[in-house]
Amino acid sequence: MSCAFSLLESCHLPCSRYLSTTFRFSRGWYQMQRPIKHKTLCLCRNMQTFACELVKASYVPTPQTKPKDQSLAKVETIGAFQKLPMVMPSVDIFQSASRKAKRVLPTKGIANVAKRERNRGAKQLDALMKELAVPLRGYIENFPKRIYLHPYERSLIELTFGAGNYEEVLKKVDALRKKVVSVGKEHASLCAKSLSKKEAEERLTEGLEKLQEIFKCEGQAIDDLLYIAKTLRAMPVVDLEMPTLCLVGAPNVGKSSLVRLLSTGKPEVTDTPGLLKRCDEDRNNLEKLTLAVLSHLPTAILYVHDLSGQCGMSPSDQFMIYKEISERFGNHLWLDVISKCDLLKESPVVFITEDREVDHLELVKYRKIGPEGALHVSVKNEDGIDKLKKKVHELLMAQMERIKSKRIQDNIEVA
Repeated sequence: MSCAFSLLESCHLPCSRYLSTTFRFSRGWYQMQRPIKHKTLCLCRNMQTFACELVKASYVPTPQTKPKDQSLAKVETIGAFQKLPMVMPSVDIFQSASRKAKRVLPTKGIANVAKRERNRGAKQLDALMKELAVPLRGYIENFPKRIYLHPYERSLIELTFGAGNYEEVLKKVDALRKKVVSVGKEHASLCAKSLSKKEAEERLTEGLEKLQEIFKCEGQAIDDLLYIAKTLRAMPVVDLEMPTLCLVGAPNVGKSSLVRLLSTGKPEVTDTPGLLKRCDEDRNNLEKLTLAVLSHLPTAILYVHDLSGQCGMSPSDQFMIYKEISERFGNHLWLDVISKCDLLKESPVVFITEDREVDHLELVKYRKIGPEGALHVSVKNEDGIDKLKKKVHELLMAQMERIKSKRIQDNIEVA
């Protein structure tokens, strides 16, 4: 079943304007063994909407560790996906290599027909082997190892392709390269030892067919790598130096509507699931990616609550999610917002599944007014929106100062 999901909305503040980004995941264009597809849905002046589908995959949060030496300093940078090499389809690699190998001529000055033919055959097999192996070696060397990636990018790889699949594809490509080199050298040697022109021609044909068979049977690894490169290059790039506001909350609480008001852009936004009440092991990939963003990126949090009963999730369940997230990410700069305040009644909304006689004082208070100090806003009549914009501006400026301070501290530690 295909559907689009809004992962998070984030507002960037370059100078005095807002830049908002919405991630959405849906079906796209590319199709491989694990059909995951990605396309850009919307691009406007100050806001972008991205879409791709994530397959079911395990997720193990990667702890952040500081590099032990300067050679690992690139662990803390981001943007490696945009530097991935262009990968050719396996069929194109073989056809190109075959054309170049066939143009190889025997060494000049060999008068003996048999010697000339075995020289030509050995040189062509050697050329074909090299034309196939060299690009594969380039892929292996230029696709980064996960250990050198930023933790956020590591999370994207694991959530998109599954645990260990990225490394497995690279391992298969390298295995193919080694087999091509081994078989190519073997048959070039046999061709060079031929006793007649006919035998040399047969050895050459045999070697060419063997290399073609290997590439046909195991070339799928290259095509898988091509798909991985396309998918990763299409991933949204996050600027670690830019203060980012991440809108978090339960499904349908009004995050997308607030993004429209906080941003100068007018994107196509889909009202879709946010964080649900469940343990990490049971969360879907969209929820896991939200947590990965909060865990690994320098974001401030705008947490959106809906106490009107319109979002489909009870205030009690929202409270439980809120407590979990606030405890896990309490070190982030934080702003609470109660949305749809025009729909709030004097008495709090209590779902039929909730305990009306609950004696949890904090929960009772939450049902009535939400977290202490939360802003009450209404997108419909724009109540509280001006105040919200001011608070968001202050929050992002504070986030900018945090980023600068951390950069200075990191430079001191490196020095």
